[in-house]
Parts: sequence; C-alpha cells; structure tokens
Amino acid sequence: MKGTKLIDRTLELATIITFIGIIVVVTIQILSRYLPYSAIWTEELTRFLFIYSVSFAAPLALKKKEYINIELVEKLLPEKAKVIYEALIYLTVAIFCAVIAYQGYQFTLVGVGQKSATMAIDMSIIHASIGIAVLFIAIYALLHIVELLKSLRKGDEK
Repeated sequence: MKGTKLIDRTLELATIITFIGIIVVVTIQILSRYLPYSAIWTEELTRFLFIYSVSFAAPLALKKKEYINIELVEKLLPEKAKVIYEALIYLTVAIFCAVIAYQGYQFTLVGVGQKSATMAIDMSIIHASIGIAVLFIAIYALLHIVELLKSLRKGDEK
C-alpha cells in the first residue's frame, strides 16, 4: 500500500516498544521476588502494555492479510467475484470499526477521572486503545478496498 509507510513504521515501532516494555517489566517482576524490593505495579503495567501492543499490532495484521481466512467460498468464485467478495469483507470490517469506534469513545469517556489501582493512570488512556486499534484497522480496510477496486478496473481494461 502506497503512502502508508509512516503509519506502518509508527505502528511497528510502537508494537516493538510495548513488547520490549512487557519483557522489561516482567523481568523486574521476576527479580523483585528475590529482592527485598516489592514491585506491585508490574502486573498492572504489563496488562496495559499488552493491551496497547495488541492495539498497535492488530492493524498491521490486517494490512498484511494475516488474519484467519476461510478460503472455501473464495476458491469457488470466479476471479472478478473473488475481488468483489474480498472488498465486501473489508467494507464490513470498516463498518464494524465505525460502530466499535463510537462505542469505544463512549467507553473512553467512562474512564475519565478513574485511576488505575496501583499506578494511578487515568483509565481513559487505557480505554483509548480501542479507538486507536479500530481507527487504523478501518484505514487499512479502506485502503484494501481501494486496491481491490483498482485491480478490478485493471482487469476490466484488459
């Protein structure tokens, strides 16, 4: 997909940073069992980092078409119908993302002013991960639709 390098790199970097963060925090948690230091915040931070790592990685999985796919129906269709079928799937994903984005926004508002138990992080920041994920998933789904329609037009021109 052309023109998405900045988004791709940003999501890739954010995914890497959150995974490294998980590794570091879990290591601290393990080491704190053998030291006189008790790190009670590690479990909560690990959970939050995991939530965000999924939010950053899920759109990349859609971009690379790495989600589970049932190819039975697709294999039975002629080439032109296959492209239309795939475009309809991505359109459904984009519409679903719009619904989830609205609900995610409402959920984020619920978290305003609420603090996490051990780290006192505003929960709206954690709840915002839903909106981040579906925003980028919708962007990639719409870009896939554009590519599929372009390939459909090229097929018609031949």
